[in-house]
Amino acid sequence: METTYTLQPFASFALGKQCLALSLDWSTGKAERASPQPLKIISSDSKGQLHLLKLDEAGSGLHEVATWQAHSFEAWIAAFNYWQTEVVYSGGDDSLLRGWDTRAPGEPTFTSRRHRMGVCSIQSHPHQEGILATGSYDEHVLLWDTRNMKQPFADVPMQGGVWRLRWHPLHSHLLLAACMHGGFSVIDCQQATEKQQDMCTISVSHTLPSSLLYGADWSWLTFCCLPETEPSSHSGSLSGSDPGAGTEDEAGDQWPEPPCPDSLTDDESGNKERTSPQPSTEDVRKGSSQLHSPRTKICVCDSGMEADHNIHLLATCSFYDHVLHLWGWESS
Repeated sequence: METTYTLQPFASFALGKQCLALSLDWSTGKAERASPQPLKIISSDSKGQLHLLKLDEAGSGLHEVATWQAHSFEAWIAAFNYWQTEVVYSGGDDSLLRGWDTRAPGEPTFTSRRHRMGVCSIQSHPHQEGILATGSYDEHVLLWDTRNMKQPFADVPMQGGVWRLRWHPLHSHLLLAACMHGGFSVIDCQQATEKQQDMCTISVSHTLPSSLLYGADWSWLTFCCLPETEPSSHSGSLSGSDPGAGTEDEAGDQWPEPPCPDSLTDDESGNKERTSPQPSTEDVRKGSSQLHSPRTKICVCDSGMEADHNIHLLATCSFYDHVLHLWGWESS
């Protein structure tokens, strides 16, 4: 039986005329959420304001808790401290990074001028308490100890304005950065977050010529190998009504399924080679990842499957080329 879904509006909040909503963050970003914790949203707007909203889980809608002026120009970003959800952070086009106690939001708890240009990305670490990542037009990612916001403990120069930052949902040391004309990069922060030293490295980066990359995020889905006894049409794939079928492009051509990360193929000399999930240059140009084995599905793994946690899925969206890309990155 095919499952059907409907999308219906549940609640809304109007910012006012000539005002753009620029960002939002849920209070529930921590990996494990305490059950009595209320559902809250913090949003920022083009007039430099922050809006704290609360969602009534009983179903009565979205309620405004507080609205306050946070920045002189656009408030590009607002984000919760996932470990202390009464605390929020904001970044604006006035180059300021600020912290707020939402129980008394009239004055900031701190103001930092460490970034030299507009602050446009902030995310609290979902797995490790006390760590905050920020990014700016000044082409730097900064890591902070939230107990001491006077100076960051790590400074990572990037090749482009850092418009969005996302911590990996499973691997706590990986940070994804969308860097506008600099494409995207994955930052390995393990040494920095474990020892709070200025020791971060770029694990992988990719630029998209003649485009600006504004959005990037990790997927919670993983590459999973099918057991040998299972047919290739396992129901855990991302396909819709026919889970075992390959995805079709606009021309009707079928895309082969991705390869099994643990599979080995013979080259002409009889040596074994590990297959790679990364698309070729031609595949990227076409907007598809034509990878050649039915033994792997992109799925939420169940007890009959084994995940390869060295393979990471991420998505990016860019401005001038109007394209959303899905990437498979294999780390060693």
